[in-house]
Amino acid sequence: MVIYLWRCLTRLTRFPTLATRSRREINYYLKPNAYSSANFSALSNKSFVDPAKMSLTPRESGDYIIENAKHVRVLPAGIEKLTQEILKALKEKRLSVENFSQHELHPNPDSNQPEDYTKAADWVFVLDTLNFCFWTPDNYTKYKVNGYTGYFALCAAVKRAINDGVDITNPKYYSEIDLKTLKEIFRSDDGDTEIPLIQKRVDCLHEVGQILLKKYDGRFENVIKAADKSAVRLLDLIVEEFPCFRDQAEYAGKRVSILKRAQILVGDIWCCYQGKGLGYFHDIDKITMFADYRVPQVLVLFGSLEYTPELLEFLKTDTILENGDPREVEIRGASIYIIERVRDEVVKILKENHPDISLDNVNSIVIDQYLWDYRRQHNADLEHIPFHKVLSIYY
Repeated sequence: MVIYLWRCLTRLTRFPTLATRSRREINYYLKPNAYSSANFSALSNKSFVDPAKMSLTPRESGDYIIENAKHVRVLPAGIEKLTQEILKALKEKRLSVENFSQHELHPNPDSNQPEDYTKAADWVFVLDTLNFCFWTPDNYTKYKVNGYTGYFALCAAVKRAINDGVDITNPKYYSEIDLKTLKEIFRSDDGDTEIPLIQKRVDCLHEVGQILLKKYDGRFENVIKAADKSAVRLLDLIVEEFPCFRDQAEYAGKRVSILKRAQILVGDIWCCYQGKGLGYFHDIDKITMFADYRVPQVLVLFGSLEYTPELLEFLKTDTILENGDPREVEIRGASIYIIERVRDEVVKILKENHPDISLDNVNSIVIDQYLWDYRRQHNADLEHIPFHKVLSIYY
């Protein structure tokens, strides 16, 4: 109990937007009978954190990981090269928040159609609940749906299900979905390859669906509104309310936060609504990149990230790492560190030399998306660069 109250008090200073909620929680647990069996049972199911190991934010985590890294190096010359690539893409209008809704598999919500407008948020929530691990050890692009691979195979499967009349974005449906039904929804083109970690996907859907129904009237729109137009508060809510989004690790004596899926959920909401209406956040620039296993290949290509010879040789063996392995944490932490430095430098240069280019949409989200697309477009150039492999629900 003391630890939980300590967390609430800490959030009052670290996250001012959570002050009202934290005070409500403190008052509630200081009421008489707060230690009743029912309340204690509810408390015991929370994810308590030792005060000495309070987790760092993603940006703080990137800094701390690089300060202590033993397996990776960050190269300033490569960061400068990457900065120039992003500046060029901005000038040529190849980097934009609008790129999300322009993809045929993504929703394009219309504020004049209220029901469809809010349903887009439920679509994004379901997709990012399941947005992890699309590769198989023997073939990285074996899982395909309608010719799409990876994340877009997931999108294609969900779109196919909706077209077939399956209520896949309704938590009343997916909170009770069974394994057989989910296998059918995510059936592959060859009819044989199964989407990886299928049981974990069932578990995640059950978890988030039940919480959404119990606390937010079954609508992710209500989670967004509870954040009061703050991306940081929405991120905190997602991590606090939905355990399967808690992408964190113990590293060098501290708890670091990567939060790939939680951050991409905030970013996708922002992109889906193009930073307006339900997608407006006054602090969207506080969201970092989404550390996965593909963007690091691009960072290596541009010379901003370097692996030690020992790590490089290990990655070439295709050995699967455990989630939380220091080598995995360092690769992901370095990715965050690099993109944050690129973003900072891009913003500085634009302010000084290109006042005609708006800074409204210049953030780590669109930079990450650009590099993710770059990886797909230049796959042949990146094939020689090995990537780390982890079977995880976090990315």
